[in-house]
Amino acid sequence: MFRPRLPDVPTLPTAPVVPQQTQAPVPTVSGRSLTPYAGAVAAVVVGGVVLTALLAAVAVTAISVAIAAVVLRSLLNGANRR
Repeated sequence: MFRPRLPDVPTLPTAPVVPQQTQAPVPTVSGRSLTPYAGAVAAVVVGGVVLTALLAAVAVTAISVAIAAVVLRSLLNGANRR
């Protein structure tokens, strides 16, 4: 009752089934291929990734400098009060 049962294995047809192609060709923009645009799209994507990485690096550096400035200010103010 609680044992799993394997499904029956269907028998495969002996004659090969060849699907007929009913798909229309992909339309192009004004009769031109879209292949030349692939390089431009890749360049824009890579440029975006590089600019995002640079922005993140600048943000991390700015936060690090701000923390260092707060720590140094705290140390200098503490030394002047003593």
